[in-house]
Amino acid sequence: MTLQDLLARRSVRKYADAPVPRTVVDAALQAAMAAPSAMHCDPWRWLVLTKRADLDALADCLPYGQMLRHAPLGFIACGDLTAANRGQLSYLLQDVSASIENLLLGLHAQGLGAVWLGIHPNAERIAAVSSRFGLPPTLIPVSAVAAGYPAERPEPRTRFDADKVRYL
Repeated sequence: MTLQDLLARRSVRKYADAPVPRTVVDAALQAAMAAPSAMHCDPWRWLVLTKRADLDALADCLPYGQMLRHAPLGFIACGDLTAANRGQLSYLLQDVSASIENLLLGLHAQGLGAVWLGIHPNAERIAAVSSRFGLPPTLIPVSAVAAGYPAERPEPRTRFDADKVRYL
């Protein structure tokens, strides 16, 4: 992957009406699970949604996730608090977030578009997703991802801002 590939990864909210092969999903999950993790605890747990009813149910839980109603694929990125380094929520959130970014890059590298949708720390969203998908209390939904073959292609860009950097 080149720097240009990274700059070309953008949030995509419109998808073609085409299924995503399981091999593509599995490759993206391999990328996700190649992320760094504190003490190699790997607390991430993934739910993969391909059924319309499940995608719509997730959209019901997320006010800004309505693109899930038209996506052929969705993910719920969770963290297992019992697996996190020292049982700490902060480590769990860092590890799962790194895994989510790797998932987005893995999807992009295979020609898919995706968008990251926040769940944590919104208590209502956490409760709704946990209830709808039967998550135990130690499994914390961190975010969701809507994905599919893009029906839109935002232009590559950088958001570099030198004012946000301090060299010491």
